[in-house]
Amino acid sequence: MENGDDAKAAQLLETRARNISHNVRCTECGSQSIEDSQADIAILLRKLIRDEVRAGKTDKEIFKKLEDDFGETVLYTPKFDVQTAAIWLSPFLLAGAGVGIWAYGRHRQKNNVHVMALDLVRAVPLTPKEKQTMLDLLKPPMPRSTLSSWLRRWEERQ
Repeated sequence: MENGDDAKAAQLLETRARNISHNVRCTECGSQSIEDSQADIAILLRKLIRDEVRAGKTDKEIFKKLEDDFGETVLYTPKFDVQTAAIWLSPFLLAGAGVGIWAYGRHRQKNNVHVMALDLVRAVPLTPKEKQTMLDLLKPPMPRSTLSSWLRRWEERQ
């Protein structure tokens, strides 16, 4: 019975060590975890992690030791702090900006007087000439800040 408990405890410690190793980047390879890497430093780090787990250290303590010894880049999941806030928040900021632009365009489309008048004119039975005149009158004005209008004004000054 004792051997079974010892085997379970050893298996639990090994699983915990492997889990920690999967979350630590190999400093030599850079793109692999130390669990997947066969570099000398990765082998040493795996041994260090197993020794720390056997010594009864918590995962946080082990990650903290690795971070202190090798820097924050050794961990696959960096901490959330002032320096990494932009990285962590950028997906939400970009999604929010996209939703905001979409909502603004939708709002302008629904509240554009010219578009509403055009829709109204299209529903009224008019002769083709009357309809064309109304469409020409109700066509939205061109935006003044376009590049082509700016170039025209600049050429006129020359």
